[in-house]
Amino acid sequence: MTPPVFIFVGHSNSGKTTFIERLIPMLTRRGLRVATIKHAHHKVHLDTEGKDSWRYKNAGAALSMLVTTHALQLVADADESREPAQLAARFLGEADIVLAEGFSQANGPKIEIMRRALGKPPRCEIADGLIAIATDCPEIYPELPHFTLDDHEALAEFLLQYTSATRT
Repeated sequence: MTPPVFIFVGHSNSGKTTFIERLIPMLTRRGLRVATIKHAHHKVHLDTEGKDSWRYKNAGAALSMLVTTHALQLVADADESREPAQLAARFLGEADIVLAEGFSQANGPKIEIMRRALGKPPRCEIADGLIAIATDCPEIYPELPHFTLDDHEALAEFLLQYTSATRT
């Protein structure tokens, strides 16, 4: 079964990574296995040139996995655009919940992180799948559930309730 995926969106420097980082312990304390997916807009080197897994990929392997005693890393071809739900279904089946960062154009339930200090409008609209907002701007989308930028516990509870309501 594919785990539920929640997409965290917001402008650069809105605090998405920090918010997710602080949300994860609230979910793991409830016994959940949390997975994350981060969308990068720039090229990132995932493997070290000359190392075995890099050599396998350069030889034509579609997927290459490096496994150590305590961790693993998968490098896979991603020629077509992948949505968080597709990635979760393919690679993250062991997770109970997936928190994706970025992917503002993807389909799926979104939580926007928005700070007044950035002086920018919301990145997404309700029609884009926005289900909640963590912000210091209570006037933005008042019809949506609002959370303060430091109330990770309440947002964790909201995500669990949302998951439960949508699965029944």
